[in-house]
Amino acid sequence: QVQLVESGGGLVQAGDSLRLSCAASGRTFSNYAMGWFRQAVGKERDFVAGISWSGGRTYYADSVKGRFTISRDNAKNTVYLQMNSLKPEDTAVYYCAADRNYMVGVRTASQEYDYWGQGTQVTVSS
Repeated sequence: QVQLVESGGGLVQAGDSLRLSCAASGRTFSNYAMGWFRQAVGKERDFVAGISWSGGRTYYADSVKGRFTISRDNAKNTVYLQMNSLKPEDTAVYYCAADRNYMVGVRTASQEYDYWGQGTQVTVSS
């Protein structure tokens, strides 16, 4: 079992930056690939970014490529999502998730992830 707690969300203006953090506890953090997903009101939960267990591989949704950066610090059991040049369409609840099949690499489907945080709201005003 892994417990995930997100933080860092808030209300910002278009063009601003935010850094989300996801602190993990429980099992060995480096045994999990990690992902960030988001869900806007009335929409499905979408993949945003993922990172392999070592941090050596990352993958991004086209909508955030070049603006968002995912990283992890296995010594601190934390994964981050640096979000730059935020747009109103980035407004959503952001969730981090852990995938115990870490040897597969980075996966983008939400059903592949085993553990989820409670989410943190990001609101970008125009």
